[in-house]
Amino acid sequence: MNGQTPMGLAAAAAAAVRPCRRRLLSSASTAASKSGAGAATPLFPRLPHPHHPPYGRRLPFLVSAASQTGPDAPPIHTTGPVPSDPRAAVSGNLPFFDRVLFPDSFPIETPPAKEDEDAAASAPAQADEAVAPALPVREETETEREAWRLLRRAVVNYCGEPVGTVAAEDPECTETLNYDQVFIRDFVPSALAFLMRGETEIVRNFLLHTLQLQSWEKTVDCYSPGQGLMPASFKIRTVPLDENNEGFEEVLDPDFGEAAIGRVAPVDSGLWWIILLRAYCKITGDYDLLERVDVQTGIQLILSLCLSDGFDMFPTLLVTDGSCMIDRRMGIHGHPLEIQALFYSALRCSREMLVVNDGSKTLIRAVNNRLSALSFHIREYYWVDMKKINEIYRYKTEEYSHEATNKFNIYPEQIPSWLVDWIPEKGGYLIGNLQPAHMDFRFFSLGNLWAIASSLTTPRQAEGILSLIEEKWDDLVANMPLKICYPAMEDDEWRIITGSDPKNT
Repeated sequence: MNGQTPMGLAAAAAAAVRPCRRRLLSSASTAASKSGAGAATPLFPRLPHPHHPPYGRRLPFLVSAASQTGPDAPPIHTTGPVPSDPRAAVSGNLPFFDRVLFPDSFPIETPPAKEDEDAAASAPAQADEAVAPALPVREETETEREAWRLLRRAVVNYCGEPVGTVAAEDPECTETLNYDQVFIRDFVPSALAFLMRGETEIVRNFLLHTLQLQSWEKTVDCYSPGQGLMPASFKIRTVPLDENNEGFEEVLDPDFGEAAIGRVAPVDSGLWWIILLRAYCKITGDYDLLERVDVQTGIQLILSLCLSDGFDMFPTLLVTDGSCMIDRRMGIHGHPLEIQALFYSALRCSREMLVVNDGSKTLIRAVNNRLSALSFHIREYYWVDMKKINEIYRYKTEEYSHEATNKFNIYPEQIPSWLVDWIPEKGGYLIGNLQPAHMDFRFFSLGNLWAIASSLTTPRQAEGILSLIEEKWDDLVANMPLKICYPAMEDDEWRIITGSDPKNT
């Protein structure tokens, strides 16, 4: 990094960005160019399904070496050649996902016949270098083809390159609001689908273009938030180059919350960006992207913003209501589980990706310290099962000492009446929020599941969460996708907590 500060590097990266200018030709010139053009090339050509290596490898997402736990532990920075076929990288790193997506392409494993063993023993050594025949490709179902058609119809292009997908694509909707924009959090599941299919260009473009937006000046009522904030979304706009409207240019128009409903800054955008960057590099092997100065600077700016000192006494992130996937008022202000799970995951990913040098050693040490404190805090104080409920019932209140058992002064009367009858004997979950004198006992699906995916929970806690979901399947899933939150609020509770928001009816 040559001793430059993150602020200086961000300014240099922003100065290097040039707008994409696209002169609009006359109709005659446009028609002539179209008539002389060749056959159009598909944006995302389908690649053949490659041969798979032996199964049983661990999933690559968010995996850190267990031995690297010290404050000066260097990040795991795997190097190697970038595979020529992205699907080959996908197949090698994601056997589980491929078995889920393409189950018919995996033959049932049977013991080899005696004749096959004898033939293999007598084969020359050169046979080891022979290329294994490709397995047959499973035909996509009509539902899968329709899903991919809808997803590709939602793709947004900037300067002729795909950079993301819109949040919602409904031709019958007349009031789009900001659903026609590319949201960072909304694009992540689409990006994972593209990566698992071997279509990596759109994900790389998305990561780099959103990184450019990070250094933009943000102002809300004469106030600018901290450096490193990632936008909630962006939109492609076409603006004239001059007063005569003879030429136009495409520009990215980001929204950092200054135009959002409720004017809430997106705390989770930067965390999702780091997680997606790690997933992209693990799947594609494109580790050269990590070594770029602007990418390293972007990671450091996000971490510096999240790890900055404040008034909070806890290792968790303090946020306002509506600052994550639950972007409406739902009573999650404080230390919501979803943000803490993403924060922990982003910290682990950053530790793997940061290049160790004199400028990053202090930041890496801070990341390691926060990881240790955050994991202990969530596992110890957010976990609730029947044993913990019985402990809360016996809590003493108004304790003033360093050895207090009831550290957050939780009154047993806070335990809701539905909880004791609902929680199973074997199983438990992480509560939705924890603040002084307040525990939010609602079950939040994304926070609990992402805590499992990122190893924020212990193995026993992860098993307990999955056991609870299985036991309470009718309450959490029933005839619809997994509920965001359980249970639903009613009457005065709903009116007070959501502010009578009809979007949360």
